[in-house]
Amino acid sequence: MTLPLTMRFSVCNGVIFRYREDAAVAKFEMGTLLLSLRFTGHDTPLILTAPAEIGQNAELVLFPWRMELWVEDKLMDEEWPHGDPLLLTAAFAEGTAPSFSKPLPRPVPPAVLGEFRHAEGWKPEGEVYVGDCMPYFDADRYHVLYLKDRHRHHSKWHKGAHQWEHLSTNDLRTFQIHPMAVPIDDPNEGSICTGSHIRRGDTHYLYYTVRTMDGSPAPIRRSVSTDGYHFGKDKDFSFTLSETYTGASARDPKLVLDEAGLYHMFVTSTQRKSGRGCLVHLTSRDLDTWTEETDPIYLAPDAAEPECPDYLALNGYYYLIFSLHGKGHYLYSRKPFTDFITPDDPIIPCKSVPKAAVFQGRILFAGFDGDGKYAGTLTFKEAFQTPSGLLTFGEVAEVQEY
Repeated sequence: MTLPLTMRFSVCNGVIFRYREDAAVAKFEMGTLLLSLRFTGHDTPLILTAPAEIGQNAELVLFPWRMELWVEDKLMDEEWPHGDPLLLTAAFAEGTAPSFSKPLPRPVPPAVLGEFRHAEGWKPEGEVYVGDCMPYFDADRYHVLYLKDRHRHHSKWHKGAHQWEHLSTNDLRTFQIHPMAVPIDDPNEGSICTGSHIRRGDTHYLYYTVRTMDGSPAPIRRSVSTDGYHFGKDKDFSFTLSETYTGASARDPKLVLDEAGLYHMFVTSTQRKSGRGCLVHLTSRDLDTWTEETDPIYLAPDAAEPECPDYLALNGYYYLIFSLHGKGHYLYSRKPFTDFITPDDPIIPCKSVPKAAVFQGRILFAGFDGDGKYAGTLTFKEAFQTPSGLLTFGEVAEVQEY
């Protein structure tokens, strides 16, 4: 058998099917369907669970990079494998062997999958949570890309298996749900890390790093779209940081276009010679070939890496934003990329790893409220610029409405 495959079965009490060596693959007890899947190179199986009832139809859809548990045609749980599934070569105990077939092809989704109101405190469903947010402004809409988190960072043997989801709004009250922007589609992708959007003409680019399963330096990659809603990975684009920085921890590229037409990229990493966390500064004329600048745009005072960098320009002030230990910080300057000042209170009070976009002249931060855990519900804050360039913060009235 070769992947992809769909395994179909009916829910019944107790063990539904098992490997010949007496290890249960699927069982149903006390209203919970549980699948335990083993893979080469990993001692711990991946677990999928779903509430179910006896007699309901269930499906395990298995791709090389993802597996899905469906009950009565509803997606209930997901995991992201790595290695060869023993399920395909297993000998099953007599009378418990499941049936396999090829999954049906999936149509291209529409640009809008649904909508919701009251975005403060929102999350997709059940055990699916909002992780790092990446807002941007385009085509008169405020967009929020976010890391889709299932199992609170425990998926794929605790690698996270995060993927990019996409929301947008034109009034901050009604948000539209768009197709997944950056999925995992390679078994060696442990997680798609945070990044940013930039537009050049009619082409939209999403830049991100990939946390690899083998721990090799994280490559900087991108996905591309012509409509801003259906993205595809650019398989020809990939590079890693030089040995000046720790490549395995590289993540979260933020892209900026300056007034002279030069593109800038800021990437989280650690400077090897000093052992200090930093934001690596790269530049490009064409978005394709990138050159590391001599010095980082920001060098931390210690080993803590400044995560999820962001950058804003408004009314003659320039803001460099990043998170330390989950809390957002900002610096400001009268110059685009130098002479940043740390304010007396640099904290951005928008829960975890906030990033911002200017929407109709307003600075709107988006982040997640994880209640002490990774990922949680969507949350917002509005920043107000003082004449001296400092920021004050308050609630976003529209997303607070109920």
